[in-house]
Amino acid sequence: MSALRDPVEAPSSGDGGPRNDGPKEGGAGEGGAGDDTAAYDLFIIGGGVNGAGIARDAAGRGMKVALCDKGDFASATSSASTKLIHGGLRYLEYYEFALVRKALIERETLLRAAPHIIWPLRFVLPHDKGQRPVWMLRAGLFLYDHLGGRKILPPTTSLNLRKTPQGAPLKDAYTFGFEYSDCWVDDARLVILNLLDAKERGAAVMPRTAFVGAARVAGGWRVRLRDRRGGERIVRARAIVNAAGPWVSDVLANAGNTGGRSSSTLRLVKGSHVIVRKLYDGDHAYIFQNPDGRIQFAIPYERDYTLLGTTDIPYDGDKDRVVASAEECAYTLAMARDYFRAELSPDDIVHTYSGVRPLYDDAQSKSASAVTRDYVFELDGGGAEDGAAAPILSVFGGKITTYRVLAEAALKKLEPLLGASGRPWTRDAPLPGGDIPGADFDGFLDEARAAYPWLPERGLYRLARQYGTRLRAVLGDAASMADLGRDFSPSGGMAFTEAEAEYLVDAEWAMTADDILWRRTKLGLHLTGDEAAAVEAWLAAQVPDAERRPGKGHDGSDDGAAAQAAGEAAGQASG
Repeated sequence: MSALRDPVEAPSSGDGGPRNDGPKEGGAGEGGAGDDTAAYDLFIIGGGVNGAGIARDAAGRGMKVALCDKGDFASATSSASTKLIHGGLRYLEYYEFALVRKALIERETLLRAAPHIIWPLRFVLPHDKGQRPVWMLRAGLFLYDHLGGRKILPPTTSLNLRKTPQGAPLKDAYTFGFEYSDCWVDDARLVILNLLDAKERGAAVMPRTAFVGAARVAGGWRVRLRDRRGGERIVRARAIVNAAGPWVSDVLANAGNTGGRSSSTLRLVKGSHVIVRKLYDGDHAYIFQNPDGRIQFAIPYERDYTLLGTTDIPYDGDKDRVVASAEECAYTLAMARDYFRAELSPDDIVHTYSGVRPLYDDAQSKSASAVTRDYVFELDGGGAEDGAAAPILSVFGGKITTYRVLAEAALKKLEPLLGASGRPWTRDAPLPGGDIPGADFDGFLDEARAAYPWLPERGLYRLARQYGTRLRAVLGDAASMADLGRDFSPSGGMAFTEAEAEYLVDAEWAMTADDILWRRTKLGLHLTGDEAAAVEAWLAAQVPDAERRPGKGHDGSDDGAAAQAAGEAAGQASG
């Protein structure tokens, strides 16, 4: 039977959770001022991976769920990660065995759930004689292989870097190393797929809808929202989940009857990444040790590029405008030059992105790198032990790999106050497009080639990776490129057409060129300036009131700022 699904079937209980049509009023988040009659069991603030995961899980249990985000979904931390599903090898040094085990178990769970956007990746760890000794690396990797019950991914192996292709791009000083397994993920699409599933199970999903404030009332909360046009509205909810990431404390400050304070402390840590032209052949990644104790990844990215990062820097700046500094660019390039033969300079930087990790401050970790990546909940039940008052659950910390178990834990935390909400169901349920038989993406790709032989190979691969079994929902009954409308990517054969753009606007909440080119896809790296401008012009005609910010990157930085940072990095690198 074909794995290419017809557009788009609503999930049934056979998919792991029931469909819930939910309240009809207010679902779009575009209404004017006034008091909606919509009443939800759970109102979630924050459209990053944690909020999206909680929305999906709760909707699948039959709860009436709504979620809002003041911007586009995954427009902050959740699209600015290193894009890995991993246990976190370096966390073993901080004795975070429970976190690593939890993440390692989830690694293969998520790989099965979404094999189109998550795939295995081998990491080469060269031994640096001035860093951690071989016995320590070997012991850590033994634990890493066995702590999480690995079943799918291959185990660690030793490498003679003088005789293997993995050693070719490295300097002669690196003669021995290890190769171990983790996974790659398209982080922004992971968020969108969770939200698509939540919506199809009845959740109201509201992009570009800001949380203004909330007040406890009899039986729950009155939540005030503001849409992108400035219209305000009220919805009611029995409970609130504050999954606002870096803005979690701001949400608490605007939630009445909570005192505006938290007993938990948020520690903001900025992580920046640099994208350069491809540094080496092969589909493996590298993990490098640095004398300051940090590690850095070099990862194949979008076929033509290498992703380098990340930094860990305490951050107290504008959370709405986070950019990679010249110092971070210089640091990242210098670390790569320590290992690679290639002589990298700021001129090699194609793009940068930066995000703020909202970590739980345990008041014990001295460095930003040592702060725990595990999640912590703070539950304010309003002082009522019997559940009469409306609870608000705030989420601190967490990592993308553990978002699904975080969602299960959040609903378990709320259960004593809200009552039973159904059983956990997401562990064995595929995400939209991920129901590929046997999680065999290569087999699915062959099937897609047979179904669409007229698509350029590179474009077909991109489309299969992004949409999985829902590829037919994008392409419909097209029998040629001409059937898909205008081709926005003629120079690179990426097969980005009007049909796909319409799908992203209609089905995935895209409204701006940034939404499409940097989050729903990564085509911003592949399109020429004229091609990107054509997408912008097309959107202007299709979505005339969209918030357009020409020249902005998906991290909020503009091209001029990136150029200035690269120039400053050049000065530092030469000094």
